[in-house]
Amino acid sequence: VTIGSLALLEVTTHLPSQGRSAPAYHSLFDSILTPLGRRLFTPENAHHLALEVVRRNWAPRGRVGNGMEVEIGEERKLVVDSPIGLAAGFDKDGVAIGGLFDLGFSFVEIGSVTPLPQPGNAKPRSFRLVEDKGVINRFGFNSEGAEVVREHLRQYRQEFGGRGAGLIPDERSKNGKLERNDVDVVDEHDSKSDEHEDSNIAGEKSMHLAQSFFNSLAGTLGWAWNRIVKSPQHRTGILGVNLGKNKTSEDEVEDYITGIKELGPYADYLVINISSPNTPGLRSLQQADRLRRLLTFTLEARDKYAQHAPLFVKLAPDLSPDEMKDVAEVMLETGIDGMIVSNTTNARPDFLLSKNRYEAGGLSGAPVRERSTECIRTMYQLTNGNIPIIGVGGVGSGRDAYEKIKAGASLIQVYSMMVYEGPGLISRIRKELAEIIRENGHRSVEEVVGADCEEIYWRKREEKVNKKMKEAERELVDM
Repeated sequence: VTIGSLALLEVTTHLPSQGRSAPAYHSLFDSILTPLGRRLFTPENAHHLALEVVRRNWAPRGRVGNGMEVEIGEERKLVVDSPIGLAAGFDKDGVAIGGLFDLGFSFVEIGSVTPLPQPGNAKPRSFRLVEDKGVINRFGFNSEGAEVVREHLRQYRQEFGGRGAGLIPDERSKNGKLERNDVDVVDEHDSKSDEHEDSNIAGEKSMHLAQSFFNSLAGTLGWAWNRIVKSPQHRTGILGVNLGKNKTSEDEVEDYITGIKELGPYADYLVINISSPNTPGLRSLQQADRLRRLLTFTLEARDKYAQHAPLFVKLAPDLSPDEMKDVAEVMLETGIDGMIVSNTTNARPDFLLSKNRYEAGGLSGAPVRERSTECIRTMYQLTNGNIPIIGVGGVGSGRDAYEKIKAGASLIQVYSMMVYEGPGLISRIRKELAEIIRENGHRSVEEVVGADCEEIYWRKREEKVNKKMKEAERELVDM
């Protein structure tokens, strides 16, 4: 019976062999649970539920591969096996990092994290624009604070290694193996039936057969469930930490320095978030003089406390052309390692249909897709392609990611579109993007970056070829 049950389960779902990677498990989340969650829960409650599902390792396990490794940076390099990562905002406090990598992200960005705990703005503060596949939020940097998040990062690094692992004493010998959220189904024969003997031999045999069948079925389902819940091993990847300021802080520069000091040792990269529309006065830090001062001091702090970590700055999509030009000049002048383009927008396009379009807060998802792509293209041109860009905003397909890469992004982040497409979106984007790149005659993501900006694109290609030729010449001389 057990073998037959396993065979049936394998043929119909592939769960025994593939576990959480099985197409049936992905379909369950994308086609049933995600739409059901939108109907049954408020946006914020659905968010918390989704985060808990990921934390407990119940979410689908994305498939990796596709040969799309990307390397960005010069002095401080980041190398990922795919350009698709998670934007900040989903896991604000770093409670589900391992589960997020299991979803199929090559890099995960937690936060925004503020130095001190703060509750954020009053509820309700998140709204779906279902007809537009958009989201408006006005969370206001709700955060458990740097001290709590640091402990979460310590625990993650203790289990999985990486940056900061050497700072952590190994407590496995004290606590035994780390806690797992496993579901163990005990397959024991129920002896109570022996107390109720029946003089009818046929009835006894029928009872025994039925009992054996259900015990076997329970054991099979228990094995399958444990196969689903337990991944062979958590995946890992590049971990970013997005830093914010406290709402009542009188010294925003000191807030960002505190974040770098406390969290930088555990991060693979750091982000200075100065573009959330939900913290009063925050976006004024994008003004040239204030930005120059902020980046100067935060880069010094990075060099002191987290020398390994590239420092990015996250920009708003609502900057004017002149403001973009000023920001680009300051970034080139200060030597920032990269930028994330873009955050949510205060704008409300005329084509929005949802009744929630009038809610205050930052708009994300499909409605901001074109604007964020145009901002990427502009910032790539203004910096001559010399500052790596992580592109984010309304990415819901491989084609969307491809357009942002052509505009100048080296890496892509996803978040809001998962509200409508489910967690399987990540694997679909990776697969579609790889196919589109190959169909257009390219061998790598790097060959696509900035293709919309032809003059810069071909100049950089020429520089790369010349660099390789010089390296080859040096090797010949050394021989």
